Amino acid sequence: MSHARPGPTFDAAIAFAAELIRIPSPPGGEERVALRVVEELERLGFDEARTDEVGNAIGIIRGAGRAAPVMLSCHLDVVDPGDPAGWERPPYGGDVLDGHLHGRGAMDIKGPLAIQTYAAARYAGPARPPGDLIVAHTVFEERGGWGMAHLLASSGLRPGVVVIGEATGGDICIGHRGRAELEIEVRGVAGHASAPDRARNALDGAALVLDALRRLPGARLRAEDPVLGRSSLVATGIDATPASRNVIPDRVVIAADWRVLPGLSAEAGLALVRDFLDEAVRLPAGLTLSVAYTREHQRSWTGRDTTWEMFGPGFLLQPDDPVVLAAAGAVESATGRRPGIRPWGFATDGRHSCGEHGIPTLGYAPGDESLAHTNTERLELAGARVAFDAYPALIGALYDAIGPGSDG
Repeated sequence: MSHARPGPTFDAAIAFAAELIRIPSPPGGEERVALRVVEELERLGFDEARTDEVGNAIGIIRGAGRAAPVMLSCHLDVVDPGDPAGWERPPYGGDVLDGHLHGRGAMDIKGPLAIQTYAAARYAGPARPPGDLIVAHTVFEERGGWGMAHLLASSGLRPGVVVIGEATGGDICIGHRGRAELEIEVRGVAGHASAPDRARNALDGAALVLDALRRLPGARLRAEDPVLGRSSLVATGIDATPASRNVIPDRVVIAADWRVLPGLSAEAGLALVRDFLDEAVRLPAGLTLSVAYTREHQRSWTGRDTTWEMFGPGFLLQPDDPVVLAAAGAVESATGRRPGIRPWGFATDGRHSCGEHGIPTLGYAPGDESLAHTNTERLELAGARVAFDAYPALIGALYDAIGPGSDG
C-alpha cells in the first residue's frame, strides 16, 4: 500500500539532476555533489540527512515500524568524460534539449538519483510509510563500491530490500555477473637493448600469458548461468617497465577483466587462475609469474583511506522471488506495461548489498544502458517521467512483500 503524497514534481527532479551534472564528481571527488544532495534531502523534508565517514549521502524518512526498511540507492561518482570536444553537448552542461537530459551522469546516474530522491520525498508527509525509507547515494561505485561496502558494514542500516537506480530501461533487473580485475605479473632481468642475451625479457613471458588467457574461458570457465550467461575473462591492458624503449623490461603487468558468476569467492577465483597459468604457461629460464587482484589506494573526500581489492561477487534473485513479482506487478499497474525481468549486463553496488550481505536487491530505473560511459550519454525524459510516476507504487509494493521487520 502506497502512503505517498503528491509532493515534489518530476520537472523539479530533472532540474535538480541537471544541476548535479554541472558538478564534476569523479571517484574520490564527490564532495560538492554529496553536500548538495544532503542539502536537497533537508529541503525535501527527510527526517535525517547527512553524510557518513566515507562521504555517502544518506536520507531517512522514518516509518511507522510495521515493515523492514526499503533502501533506494544510486551513486555520486561518475566516470571521466574524456575530451569534451568529442561530445555533442557539453559533458558538464546538464542541457535539457530534444526530450533528453544530456551530459556525464545523465543516466549513469545523476538523473535516476534525482528521480529516486524526489520519489522518496513523496513519502515525507504526516502519514508515515510502513517502515523506514532510506535514500543512500554512495561514493566510489565506479571503482569497486567502497561506499556501499562501508555503508552496510558500518552504519547499522539493514534494509529489507534495496532498489538500485542503474539504468534498466523500465525493466526489473534481478542480478548481474560479478567483476574482478586481475594483474598477472611477469618478472625477468632488465638489460640494454643492444645486448639482449644478457637480459631476460619479461615481454617474452607476457606473450605466453596473453595466449593462455585467450584459452582460459574455454578450458576452465565453462560455468554458465541460464539467466546471467557465461563467465568471461579478457586481457585489457599491458604495462612494461622500465619504460625506455632502448631497455629490455624486467617487469610486465597484464591487466584482465573477469566477469564471474555468483557463488565464486575471491580466494577460489584467484586459485583457479593461478592453477591454470601454472599448467598452461611454460616460461623461459629466468622468468617468474605471479597473479593477484588489482589493489588500489582510495581516499574519500572526507579524508578516509583504504586499499581496495578489485573483486566484487555477482548475485541473482530468482524471477519468481516474491520481491521481484511484487516489483513487476507494481510497475505494470502504474505504467500499463509488464516490465521485463532480466539481469544487468554490467556490475552495480548490488555486488555488496546482495552478493555479500544477502539483502534482496533489484533495479528499476529509466535509461538505455548502452549509453553509459559514452560521449553521447543522455536520459530520455519520457521514460524518466514514467519511472518517476511508478516509484511510489513500487515502494509500497516492496513494503508489502518484505513484511514486518525491525527498522534500522
